[in-house]
Amino acid sequence: MLSPSLGIPPSNCIAGHAKMIGKTRHVNAQQGAPESPPDRGAFGQGCGVLHHSPTPGTYQHTRHAPPEELAGWVEHFWLEKWDLRGCSPQTRVVLPHPCVHLVFAPGRSKVYGVQLRRFSRELSDQDSILGIKFRPGAFYPFFGKPVSLIANSSVIAEHVFPDAKSAEQRVLACGDDHAMVAAAAEFLITHLPVRDPNVEIASRIVEAVVNDGSITRVEHLTARFGLSERKLQRLFHRYVGAPPRWVIKRYRVYDVLTQLTAGELVGAATLAQNMGYFDQAHFNNDFRKTVGCSPGQYVESE
Repeated sequence: MLSPSLGIPPSNCIAGHAKMIGKTRHVNAQQGAPESPPDRGAFGQGCGVLHHSPTPGTYQHTRHAPPEELAGWVEHFWLEKWDLRGCSPQTRVVLPHPCVHLVFAPGRSKVYGVQLRRFSRELSDQDSILGIKFRPGAFYPFFGKPVSLIANSSVIAEHVFPDAKSAEQRVLACGDDHAMVAAAAEFLITHLPVRDPNVEIASRIVEAVVNDGSITRVEHLTARFGLSERKLQRLFHRYVGAPPRWVIKRYRVYDVLTQLTAGELVGAATLAQNMGYFDQAHFNNDFRKTVGCSPGQYVESE
């Protein structure tokens, strides 16, 4: 029997048939297709959304692939638009990826470092913003300082890009999404730094974590990439902005959330083992700290 502290149904499985959680429709980055707001309780791994309170009002999130010149630097461009005039504010709870974002917003454009904790955003009134999601490790050459310095924080965009204010005005003045993306891409292309081979190394290591669920420990990375743990730590401190152990745990949590959202029948012991834990209690405690509730409570959320 499972530990009662897990809050899991007595079937010994965290099961979708107990309460199926609606999936987030993922964005077609090539076409800039819209992402429907996930149901409350649904996990959208593409942007790390844990919860998005339901409408009334309108909300749209779209993503666009970068042009060829930026493919090595940028994962995608994203746009958020909402109109909640006359409606209650909406709350969006996010479990972020280990990426830096440059966000163009009216009068408040900023560079956001890797956010190590989940955070909530409240959307109200009417607004439109555009963001650039950098590949893991790719922001360091723009910044010129260890990216970990801005973890859990942000800096005014002009501190990194002196002409960001004029770029903000050009981007947000565009009449449609594609024009906004084109203006933001043109701005970034004019600021491209010299190629840094460590960017590709850092990105490849993070991509390995993303794509291989069997990576649950730092030593798995040191063995695969032939780096000492000290060198790996330094690389992540400078380029990624978060420790390698944190990155591994974050993506294994994403894996668990994806399974729960898909309604897969997964035993709690299996989930814990797949994340590299020796016992369910430690897995459940870490999951609760990261997501804000136990796996069973997450499944049962409405």
